[in-house]
Amino acid sequence: MVMEQLFTLDALISLITLATLEVVLGIDNVIFVSILMGRIEESKRLKARKIWMIAGILVRISLLMVLGWLVQNGNQALFTIAGYEFNLRNLIMFIGGLFLLYKTVKEIHEKLEGEEPNETNVKPRASSFGGLMFQIVLVDMIFSFDSIITAVGLARLVPIMMIAVVIAMIIMFLFSQKISDFIHKHPTLKMLALAFLLMVGFSLFFEGLEPIHGKEIPKGYIYFAMAFSFGVELLNMYAKKNSRKKSAAKLSKKAVTEQVG
Repeated sequence: MVMEQLFTLDALISLITLATLEVVLGIDNVIFVSILMGRIEESKRLKARKIWMIAGILVRISLLMVLGWLVQNGNQALFTIAGYEFNLRNLIMFIGGLFLLYKTVKEIHEKLEGEEPNETNVKPRASSFGGLMFQIVLVDMIFSFDSIITAVGLARLVPIMMIAVVIAMIIMFLFSQKISDFIHKHPTLKMLALAFLLMVGFSLFFEGLEPIHGKEIPKGYIYFAMAFSFGVELLNMYAKKNSRKKSAAKLSKKAVTEQVG
């Protein structure tokens, strides 16, 4: 039954959406870890990046297994408020939604204020390779929690979440510098991803209150909104690129005209 659900269009869409979102939202993590990596001897950096990738995958899969099991099996009523019965699944969704909303609003505020991760945010220099790797894994674990909550909010099947997380970690490992440069070159993508996260956070929050309203926001609406917004942003990027080319061509033509004159 689970295998049949994995090979459906809905599962494919959620896998692609989640993997993409995991990569974009993991950029801050990549930047922060890169700063710590800079303190390691150059000959050991590849080894450190491999440890980071493997540890990151193991931590995320462990969190997914725990949260995924709790969400799918936590249907027994835990407490009652004003006659409404809330179970463990409702509690996780509610707290996870509030966490995502808080974290996202905080991130958006920092982006608008112009604050970026820098070396003043990093802990003092570690005295050994092992000490630095402990810092890197710890930072990665803290940064990964919001992405795991996002995975639980977007995908119904734990295997889909795991595959998306593994794909995202491998992509970040292989193309971390290029991805970081691309996002810095197009900061609106980061803001768009944060807007998506706000939507996911509200969806989780709303789902946590299901015993009260008895309704659910269909995931298809969220996927469509993300795909449509991302498509519009790609068109904007293409239009800006063409505009810059035309401006450069006009300036070049003007310079040639002035020289001939």
